Amino acid sequence: MKKQFAVIGLGRFGGNMCRALTNQGMDVLAIDVDEERVNEFSTIAAHAVVADTTDEGVLKSLGIRNFEHVVVAIGDNIHSSILTTLILKELGVSKITVKAQNDYHEKVLKKIGADRIIHPERDMGVRIAHQIVSNSVIDYLELSEEHSIVELSASAAMIGKTLAQLDIRARYGCNVVAIKRGDDIIVSPPAGEPISRGDILIVIGGDKSINRLESQLART
Repeated sequence: MKKQFAVIGLGRFGGNMCRALTNQGMDVLAIDVDEERVNEFSTIAAHAVVADTTDEGVLKSLGIRNFEHVVVAIGDNIHSSILTTLILKELGVSKITVKAQNDYHEKVLKKIGADRIIHPERDMGVRIAHQIVSNSVIDYLELSEEHSIVELSASAAMIGKTLAQLDIRARYGCNVVAIKRGDDIIVSPPAGEPISRGDILIVIGGDKSINRLESQLART
């Protein structure tokens, strides 16, 4: 059976989320108070409705508690975002992801029980900053306030050496969890795996450790 998602708020972020979930074969209910936005997604999502999600009765009538995951992507009204999230929790929705506008918004969302809180603009800014500071960083994903996962291009200092010789875990406190080699991905690569030109190392670790690895080895 298809997983059922509801996306509340069809602005730029919510709209893209709706399209992406639909493209992955998910059953999506698209919701917004703006009729024009809803009409735009009527041919994209499985269902699209005009609704005020700050009204508990409206959410109940939509059967929202039956959806496995609800994404609250309301972008221009923090009060509506918070109230909608609170009602969803009270109705027993199993998983709720909410877009936060700022740190204050995030603190409130945490207190009322949002399962996942995202800052699309902030997160994208961090990723791009890492990419433009270093040519070796291809992509960057923050896992927590102190840990990340990063894709690093194999530097000249790495090529021809095995993971055991580079000893990245002992020297830098990071783990190479996979190597991208063309169209192939080597998951949990063995210590004897040599690094080839064009390889991309997928590294996980503390931010300070990753920065040390990137500055001392990945750039050389």
